[in-house]
Amino acid sequence: MPRRLLNARSSPSNRSSPIADGVGPRFRALVLLAAFGSLRWGELAALRRDHVDLDTGTIRIDVSAIEMSNGQRVTGPPKSAAGKRTVTIPAPILLDLRRHVEWFAEKEPGGLLFVGPKGAALRRCNFSRVWRRGTRHLGVSDLHFHDLRHTGNVLAAETGATFRELMDRTSHAALIYSMLAPAETKPSPMP
Repeated sequence: MPRRLLNARSSPSNRSSPIADGVGPRFRALVLLAAFGSLRWGELAALRRDHVDLDTGTIRIDVSAIEMSNGQRVTGPPKSAAGKRTVTIPAPILLDLRRHVEWFAEKEPGGLLFVGPKGAALRRCNFSRVWRRGTRHLGVSDLHFHDLRHTGNVLAAETGATFRELMDRTSHAALIYSMLAPAETKPSPMP
């Protein structure tokens, strides 16, 4: 994904993120967490208020939502044990997340963090319209939401994340990003 779509400096500290701005205020935090928190769609769609600790700047990931081919929305544990993790929220997007919780999240402690304009749980089919509109104005037609996660991981690697940090944030081996991690943090090659 071209970095200009996130922002000019490839950092969440730059308050202007063209792609996050393009999806509007309701979904800005969703896009920022996908990119700079390396969260998957299903993890974001299942997030609840009590999974987010704004004081410590962390999100507990222990559930994911999927949509079945028949349209049924199913919530359950992540695919693997590594999928259950605590993710640090980058400090520069904490304000966006605080605003989101106050303005858009369901109000009860166990309420969904991200809901649609009518208060229903997020569904990929409904969000895809918002996503297309948000990317079209940037002149991009082939950008997938999951690309945000990969871009965020590359940016983390390029800014000095260790191999272990990349593994923790992605919940898998992160081998595709390891070539970008600082050399002193990479695992030793096999003999």
